[in-house]
Amino acid sequence: MRGFRFSDYKPGDTPKGGFDELLKLFSELLNYTSGDAAEALSWLNELDKQYKLTNNDYGIGNFIDDLKDKGYLTEDNKSGEFKITAKTEQTIRKSALDEIFGKLKKSGRGNHNSNQSGIGEEKNADRREYSFGDSLDQIDMTASIQNAQINHGIGDFTLTDRDLEVEEKDFKTLTSTVLMIDISHSMILYGEDRITPAKKVAMALAELIKTKYPKDTLDIVVFGNDAWPITVKDLPYLQVGPYHTNTYAGLELAADLLRRRKTHNKQIFMITDGKPTCLKENGKYYKNSMGLDRKVINKTLNMAAQCKRLKIPITTFMIAKDPYLQQFVRQFTEINGGRAFYSSLNGLGEYIFEDYIKNRRKTVK
Repeated sequence: MRGFRFSDYKPGDTPKGGFDELLKLFSELLNYTSGDAAEALSWLNELDKQYKLTNNDYGIGNFIDDLKDKGYLTEDNKSGEFKITAKTEQTIRKSALDEIFGKLKKSGRGNHNSNQSGIGEEKNADRREYSFGDSLDQIDMTASIQNAQINHGIGDFTLTDRDLEVEEKDFKTLTSTVLMIDISHSMILYGEDRITPAKKVAMALAELIKTKYPKDTLDIVVFGNDAWPITVKDLPYLQVGPYHTNTYAGLELAADLLRRRKTHNKQIFMITDGKPTCLKENGKYYKNSMGLDRKVINKTLNMAAQCKRLKIPITTFMIAKDPYLQQFVRQFTEINGGRAFYSSLNGLGEYIFEDYIKNRRKTVK
């Protein structure tokens, strides 16, 4: 008799101190030190003292030598300063990447599946009867022959159009995304590091698009008192500043970037933890951090409406749960026709990836 025998799982001793294990931890520490290799190594050394990460055969000194030999770290001969390399930056992005993108509506040729079936580019699990106009390459011959045998018998083989079974196909589509990251001072206030999870999400998105969907585009915009674009290479080193929150400037720049893209699907993901508190008018900053300033809010809502006219939905990821802020986000979302999530820091990445995967937006005619 065949079967399974179950017993308690007793894990063995996890090997410690190897290069791969230390590299994972070092990469994670770099996210928190904004790419400062020396500080990350200092933290790693302290963790080693506390948790005995290494052993007598392989120490932190060996790890540093291997980092340099394998191209993860460079050291200035004069100053002795450590700096991470492009290889390390990619390692950080890969470690942040743990999910995949999914279905989007039909557009130009790309690498995303669409929720529209028909004469597409990639087979899916749907089957249906043949109808006039279906191409020959859509016909599942094995299933069709089986249908003919069931319907007409094996002795006198007959194949009719009623026996033909057609495989549905999914279209592929291109998408252009702007990820907006709030770098105002509140992103590190109240004893909570909110900028690091935002950076990790951005790096994961960038790495996935680069490796799996190279025809898609991802622009990254940061906003404080002003807004400016950054590259993927800048992400590990990104820090918050003594800024207010000029959401209007961020949206304006994001919409301008997407306006230049020739793709059909366009969207903005905005990660923020606070209310708009700043505008820039005639070269001067108008600031009010005390509450939801009517002037600032109205201009921000007008930009949300403008994005709707441009057919650019905005998905807001609010990592703060103040009731009056949620009320503003609901109004902002209603005007734009986008979506809003009130996310914890731990669930931020999952929310963003799942939203990109499911993307239930209606087809833009």
